Amino acid sequence: VQLQASGGGLVQAGGSLRLSCAASGRSFSSYTMGWFRQAPGKEREFVATIWWSGGRTSYGDSVKGRFTISGDSAKNTVYLRMNSLKPDDTAVYYCAADEDWGVLATKDNEYEYWGQGTQVTVSS
Repeated sequence: VQLQASGGGLVQAGGSLRLSCAASGRSFSSYTMGWFRQAPGKEREFVATIWWSGGRTSYGDSVKGRFTISGDSAKNTVYLRMNSLKPDDTAVYYCAADEDWGVLATKDNEYEYWGQGTQVTVSS
């Protein structure tokens, strides 16, 4: 599977963005899909994951209640809706696919396929 992330940009604190992760080569529903982020000088951080076929999701503590992960099988795309953005959310956001279908993995080394990343910058 190939993954293409998009939708990043510059937004003011309190604003919203929606990131997209377009999958090609295979349906994203064959994987557990995840979003991670990495800020300068920091380790990559788990954001959210979805097992779309099973209707299950999981979120990192820092985004719980503000971010929502979802999928559209017709478009073969996974989304990350980000509300109430904070400057601390500034990072490069990556989508990823885990072949271990049905397991809501939260560690980046559990994911086999990665998109190229999209920059999100939140100004104060």
